[in-house]
Amino acid sequence: MNPTRLPVFRAIVFAGFIAGTTDIGAAALIYWLNPVIILHSIASGVLGKAAYFEGTRSVLLGLVLQWAMSMLIAAIYVIAARCLRWLTAAWFQGGLAYGVVIFIVMNYIVVPLSAAWLHHPFTWHGLMHRFPPDKLVYNLLAMLLFGLIVAFHAHHFGVRTHPAGEKQDRAMQSPWADSN
Repeated sequence: MNPTRLPVFRAIVFAGFIAGTTDIGAAALIYWLNPVIILHSIASGVLGKAAYFEGTRSVLLGLVLQWAMSMLIAAIYVIAARCLRWLTAAWFQGGLAYGVVIFIVMNYIVVPLSAAWLHHPFTWHGLMHRFPPDKLVYNLLAMLLFGLIVAFHAHHFGVRTHPAGEKQDRAMQSPWADSN
């Protein structure tokens, strides 16, 4: 493997596994459910209600799906960080902003389009009132933590700006970035 790609690969894998596993634990705490039920719920995004009756097979599917989605989410940030240096220089702010993006995309696009919502009528009103206020805050906090884990790993593994992104990086310098 090309040595310049190794930090990118490591950041994606470590962030995906750690953030994805933490997310399962956070969901279990938020809803006071066994993590096995959370994994059944994730599998229901593909299998629908049948996921709750498939046993270990759907639990494993839920875990694989969670880690795959988490690595994809991490890859998006890490690749963006290669184009925009401030995402690693100001990783904390970048991670918080990414957490908000993850929350919106997952809860208002991905989940409503999944098989888990197959029999739910799609309405904007239903999407806007998807969470009670306390669950909304807890879910948002969980996604902020997810974004911070991803951003930290991009920063920690030293993901460097791709040469093609340096020009764009200077044009889009974040006010939070270190002025080196």
